[in-house]
Amino acid sequence: MNLLSVENVSKTYTGHKALDDVSLDVPQGTIYGLLGPNGAGKTTLIRIINHITAPDSGSVTFDGHPLTAADVEHIGYLPEERGLYKKMKVGEQAIFFARLKGLSKPDATRQLKEWFDRFEIGSWWNRKVEELSKGMAQKVQFIVTVLHRPKLLIFDEPFSGFDPINANLLRDEILRLRDEGSTVIFSTHNMASVEELCANITLINKGKNILTGNVDEIRHRFSDGRYDILFSGDPRALMNELSGLASAFELKEAPRDKHSLRMLLNPDTTLRSVIEKANAAVEITGINEVMASMNDIFISTVGNNDTQLNQQLL
Repeated sequence: MNLLSVENVSKTYTGHKALDDVSLDVPQGTIYGLLGPNGAGKTTLIRIINHITAPDSGSVTFDGHPLTAADVEHIGYLPEERGLYKKMKVGEQAIFFARLKGLSKPDATRQLKEWFDRFEIGSWWNRKVEELSKGMAQKVQFIVTVLHRPKLLIFDEPFSGFDPINANLLRDEILRLRDEGSTVIFSTHNMASVEELCANITLINKGKNILTGNVDEIRHRFSDGRYDILFSGDPRALMNELSGLASAFELKEAPRDKHSLRMLLNPDTTLRSVIEKANAAVEITGINEVMASMNDIFISTVGNNDTQLNQQLL
């Protein structure tokens, strides 16, 4: 079941088409990656989902009905550009935002202190916001975003500015929220995080949806038939045996005669035929498909899309 569906949404600002017939479906209880280079249209789409602006055409469905202003209370949004009132005390400000989300002051105080302790910022409750480091301020903003347990969470570059330890802390909390039933839209340029967290993605470029699907299926589709074969024996004998079936050999020799050979299968070659040939030359200990990285997929897909658009303009 999809918590959010965007259907054929377009939006134009003073002659600039920010979104051009974009569609996507966000399954309930998953982490969904919204990707794209700067200026691709991601922020415009997020603003439409948050009911900050309206599309020129198309529709947005939330939890089974057309999106309305009332649905915003069920959405938590952590924008990339964040801000807190610097002269307020940290706890006082967190309670203020929690009250805006409908929590009573006693409930807000209790839950906030639990979150502050979990994020190791409890000692800063009575300090002024201007005394916080950037990382601690981001923790506060994350907490007030998720505190009311909205059905949909939208995080725009949530790991920006965090050291690896705190980034891992935030990642674990996002996964915990997903496991407890929250649906997450995750907008980022960090492709390693996409591989680690996201089940599905949509890649937008120049206002258009240019790639959508399951992350593992997309990585498999772009892998181009690359495999690592682990073996014991003579590397030259193996490469000679496979010379008619594969190319682009990359050998990694290891101690104790345990080697790895990366190869690109020819278009008409089956993995079975490679294994049969390899078995005649060496002792195979393993064979693994080399999945394409999301970073390489991002670069190649956006680059190809830009080339196609330029050719259309010529």
